[in-house]
Amino acid sequence: MIKLIVTDIDGTLVPDGANEVNPQLYDQILRLREAGIQFAAASGRQWRSIERLFEPVKEKIFYISDNGAYVGCCGRNLFLTPIDRQVVLEMVKDVRECPDLDIMVSGPDVVYLETDNQEFIKWMVDSYRFEVKQVPDLTQVQDEFIKISVYKKHGVEEAGKAIREKYKDRLKITISGDMWMDCMASEVNKGEAVKTLQESLGIAPEETMAFGDQLNDIEMLKRAYYSFAVGNARDEVKNAARFQADRNVNDGVMKILKLLL
Repeated sequence: MIKLIVTDIDGTLVPDGANEVNPQLYDQILRLREAGIQFAAASGRQWRSIERLFEPVKEKIFYISDNGAYVGCCGRNLFLTPIDRQVVLEMVKDVRECPDLDIMVSGPDVVYLETDNQEFIKWMVDSYRFEVKQVPDLTQVQDEFIKISVYKKHGVEEAGKAIREKYKDRLKITISGDMWMDCMASEVNKGEAVKTLQESLGIAPEETMAFGDQLNDIEMLKRAYYSFAVGNARDEVKNAARFQADRNVNDGVMKILKLLL
C-alpha cells in the first residue's frame, strides 16, 4: 500500500516558475490524507514559495525545500542543513567574476540577492513567490545559509562548468532545469530528505511514490519503488524511474494520483 507521495514542482507539476497548480490537486490531496496517505512537495524553491503554492492545503502537507536542505510542515522546519559559511562567501566572490551569471543565497526563510535587475527580482517574487531581500553585499548577510543558486536565463549547465569543477568536492551541486544551478551542503539532496521523512513516519520505500523531471530529482526517485518521470523529463531521469507519467502540461501527476482512489 502506498503511504507517501512526493512530487517535484517545477517541470513536474507545473511549467518552470508557474505560480499556481491545477486546483483539483488540492481536493486530491485531501482525499489522499483521508485515506491515510501523506503528501510532500519537494522542490528547489524555498518553503514559503511551496506553502503559498499549496495555500488551501498547506497544513496538510510536508515540504522539502531548497533541494532537501529544509524539511518542514505547518510553517516550521523539522530538519535543516546549513552550508559552511566560508564556502558560501568564496563562491559568491567567484560568481561575481562571471558577468553572465547571477547568484542568490538562501537562508531558512529569505532569499538574498545583490543584483540590480528589477525585472529579475519581480519575476522571483511574482512567479516563484519567493520571500526576497535585496542587499548591497551578500558577504555581509548575517544568517544561516542553506542553498546557493546560480542563475543564467539559458544554458547554466555549460556556463557554470568551472564553478562546478571547483566546488564539486565541497558542495552538492545539481542542475535544476536550463536556468538554475543549485548548491547545498555536500550531504544534501532530495533523496536524503525523503529518507529522513520516511524514517520519521515509519514508511518504507516500497510504500512511496515519487515524481520528477530533472537531475536533482534522481536521488528522490531512487527512494521510491513507485518512481515516475513525467513525459517531459530529461532522459537521465526517465532512465532512473520505473514508470513514466504524461507531460506536466497534461497534468501527468494528477492522472496517476486519480488512479489511487
